[in-house]
Amino acid sequence: MTKTINQIQDEIIKEFELFDNWEDRYEHLINLGQELPPLPKKLKTEDTLVPGCQSKVWLHISSQNATLHLQGQSDALITSGLLALILRIFNNQPPKEIQNAELYFIDRIKLAEHLSQTRANGLYSIIQRIKDYTIKC
Repeated sequence: MTKTINQIQDEIIKEFELFDNWEDRYEHLINLGQELPPLPKKLKTEDTLVPGCQSKVWLHISSQNATLHLQGQSDALITSGLLALILRIFNNQPPKEIQNAELYFIDRIKLAEHLSQTRANGLYSIIQRIKDYTIKC
């Protein structure tokens, strides 16, 4: 059974609570990003490049069996970790659930407070790209 968006967010919050400081949390983010499977070269196109990100972020979105399937990659360590979190939350979820999702984990783990403005903008650009895609479904 697929976990709900909120169940996954709650798991992420609990994971980040295990770390005492932001240095350890950044290290965890980097590790998450390094675990992302590489995006096939043929999917790294101008169409999959997410605008508004300081680093390069490619996001491939498809739908199958009434759920979204997401693959992505970034050329930056922290951004890869952010991408890994978002993919973990939204992958294999129905478009309607994604449209209506409130991503409360960002505030609860104080993520936005510890990102540069350009990284925070990139994070929200990734989220917006996915939500925009759900409108087409």
